[in-house]
Amino acid sequence: MTWLKFFRLIVFVLALAPLTRAAQNVDADFNAVADEFIKGYLDFRPLLGTELGLHEYDGRAPDYNRLALDAELQRLRRFDDRLRKFAPDKLRARTAIDLRILQTAVANELFTFQDVREYERNPITYAECASLNIYIARNWMPLEDRVRSLTAVEAQIPNILIAGKTNLDPVLPRPLVELAIEMARSSADFLRNDMVAAVDAVKDQEVRGTFTEVNRKAAMSLTDFATWLEKEKLPKASPEFAIGAARFQRWLSETELVDIPPEKILEIGEAKMKEEQQVFADAAKVIDASKPATEVFKEIQKEHPAAEKLIPDISKDLDSIRSYVIDHKIVGVPSNVRAQVKETPKYDRATTFASMDTPGPFETKATEAFYYVTPVEPDWSPQQKEEWLTAFNYYTADITSIHEAYPGHYVQFLHLNSSNATKIEKIFGSYAFIEGWAHYCEQMMLEQGFGSPRKPPGTDEEKKRAAKYRMAQASEALLRLSRLCCSIKMHTQKMTVDEATKFFMDNCYYEEKPARSEAMRGTFDYGYMNYTLGKLELLKLRDDYKAQEGDKFSLEKFHNEVLDHGMPPVRLLREIMLKDKAKWDQSL
Repeated sequence: MTWLKFFRLIVFVLALAPLTRAAQNVDADFNAVADEFIKGYLDFRPLLGTELGLHEYDGRAPDYNRLALDAELQRLRRFDDRLRKFAPDKLRARTAIDLRILQTAVANELFTFQDVREYERNPITYAECASLNIYIARNWMPLEDRVRSLTAVEAQIPNILIAGKTNLDPVLPRPLVELAIEMARSSADFLRNDMVAAVDAVKDQEVRGTFTEVNRKAAMSLTDFATWLEKEKLPKASPEFAIGAARFQRWLSETELVDIPPEKILEIGEAKMKEEQQVFADAAKVIDASKPATEVFKEIQKEHPAAEKLIPDISKDLDSIRSYVIDHKIVGVPSNVRAQVKETPKYDRATTFASMDTPGPFETKATEAFYYVTPVEPDWSPQQKEEWLTAFNYYTADITSIHEAYPGHYVQFLHLNSSNATKIEKIFGSYAFIEGWAHYCEQMMLEQGFGSPRKPPGTDEEKKRAAKYRMAQASEALLRLSRLCCSIKMHTQKMTVDEATKFFMDNCYYEEKPARSEAMRGTFDYGYMNYTLGKLELLKLRDDYKAQEGDKFSLEKFHNEVLDHGMPPVRLLREIMLKDKAKWDQSL
């Protein structure tokens, strides 16, 4: 380097120094605002704090009285204004991403308060106040101490339900009232039976006695709330539940950063539906061309473990799936700590088929991860046991394990913990990214040869086995595509619950009861379209990233990069991973 070049470099560095210090100052200002927001956010949502592993929130219940709700809404509005004053181009790149993640989180909460009017319009919000499994599912401190905290939370349940009676509108959406009645009664039964059984191991008689009395009153108040809804709200309930097209579009834009009109997303979803139905039908022909596809799939569902082998078989298969992920360099698995396959605890079996229970990102003691599988109950009839086990047929069970554990949610959690994700990135997550990743993995694993013959073209038996996996994966995709279509149709095109029920029956081949359950869920969880939306966004990102990298493309590198930035909207991942700014907005 010549003296002149060295001199110019020194001048450049000195000129840059004030700008760097300025950026550091703005970053520090933003981080201070973010920390202030998070504290207030968790103060209003203390159960979330406990779930995150921040145990200073243990024993605290949310306050839903009118003054508290109004105060939280005003706080959200203030922080929305404060965050708008930060210019992303004045922040470091990483901090600018955190700013936008936080802005989407605030936007989502404001939408819930102002547009959906959750606390005035949705009785489910109050009916689910007994969702306190965290206190008995995870052992971060001795059971007696956790029960003391649990007792303090349960003591507030009657007040939460009194607030609900005060806050709720005179006329409520009928589907939400019907669901809330069912949930409140189920919650009361849960407290009276399963919660009591879970606390049975407590030896301290004073702790047990106090809990028993508080638990009894909490259960009574839930039963009373269900009766009140049934007598006071159900008779005058309205069939209207939709949030409307304009709100739906704004929700997508502000919380997932997706500006594509809902009708265009619906068009894409309907096209994908036809493709998956064809995959389902073509796979069925490989297995048995003489029968309709739905009958072929029912035959496949009969191939399942015996009841006593359900947990051991799923555990063994989970190890095989994990090995496949590692051996085929699909994504890095940052830890040798395995997810433990266990029976779903009794207190959680009413609503859970299979689920991944990972510790909160700030948990330091109860760090085990459990993959829960709900077994048959001993008192079920032989027919009920058989019907339940069909859902755990070998092919669907493996697809579910891919979604929940490897390389789905559990690997997602491992990357979050091992990465240098910020506090914001560990607390706030995109629905579409979280569920989209797990759903994407189902298809991606089959694309990478899982379940296929080791040496193509394979024997007829191997071809049939691969076709069974394709049918199982297509079945899961059709369910999620049906959710996408019904969410948009119900909330922007006045589709009724009955019409949505028929849609699920016709398009993902569900029986009437589970189809209606899916339709009812869509009346309040309009975001359940995000399983498919996130999957499609990730597939598009992969295509664009592959085109960018050319011969240097590595699927493992792509997946690691996707998982090493927290849980942001996929739109932000496009900005992080794609060099061509023109492609940032092309999410689908």
